[in-house]
Order: sequence, then structure tokens, then C-alpha cells
Amino acid sequence: MKKFLTSLFYLFFPLFIGGIVAFLIKDSIDYSSLVQPVLAPPKILFPIAWTILYLLMGISYFFYKRDYEENDFVDVLYFVQLIVNALWSIIFFLWKARFIAILWIILLDVLVIFLIYLFLQRKKISAYLNIPYLLWILFATYLTIGIYILN
Repeated sequence: MKKFLTSLFYLFFPLFIGGIVAFLIKDSIDYSSLVQPVLAPPKILFPIAWTILYLLMGISYFFYKRDYEENDFVDVLYFVQLIVNALWSIIFFLWKARFIAILWIILLDVLVIFLIYLFLQRKKISAYLNIPYLLWILFATYLTIGIYILN
């Protein structure tokens, strides 16, 4: 039973964190009122994309932990990037600190690149499952910079 619950935790923790953040910022999201850069997607795309990405992140970590049960630097990095990810939304939407959000998302980009690199060393499928996440946050970096400049 403990292994089953642990597996559920690995699979759904990113989605849980994303849900908490969405609840915290729901009344502060001003995306539609901002001048947006070219290629900015409609608001409805974000919850769909993030749900898929959080599930992929959870699946990737589940696969990793299935083979590497000991706690190590990869575990720390995984949870740190989740926290950095969650805080970006708070910085950008709740605090409206757009310039800090740029620096924060660049930090997230670096952490995720490093996480993918470490996953590649041990569990390639875990690395591959995080590529859509990396592509999305690189796109989000473009949007964050564009919104800052245009507003």
C-alpha cells in the first residue's frame, strides 16, 4: 500500500501544486488585459497545456523513482524546479513583478535544462518526457519578456 501511495504522489504532485497555485492566483490573472507579443496564445490554452505538462512531469519522475529510490541531487533539483515553477505564477500574476518574473523564468529554464541533462544520465524516458515542458517554458520566457516590454 505504501508503494502505491508513493507512486500516486510521484505521479500527481506536480498537478496538485499547479492546482494550488491556480487557486491562489485565479483572481489576479490579468493576461487578457495585457498587450501581448506576437504568437501569444489564447488564455484558454494555458490550463490545458499546464495540465498535460504537470502530468508528464509526474510520469517522468515516477519512472525515475521506480529505478532510483534513494534520494539524491536529482530529487532535490526536481522539487526545487517545481517550487520555482509555482512561484513564477505568483510573481507574475499576484505580485505583478514582471521584471522579476523574467529573471525567475530564466532561472526555471536553467533548472529544467539541468534536470533533463541529469535524467538523460540515468533514465532517458524521464528526460524525454520533460522536453515539452522545457519547450513550453522557453515559450513562456518569450511571452514574459514580450509582455514586460509591451506593458
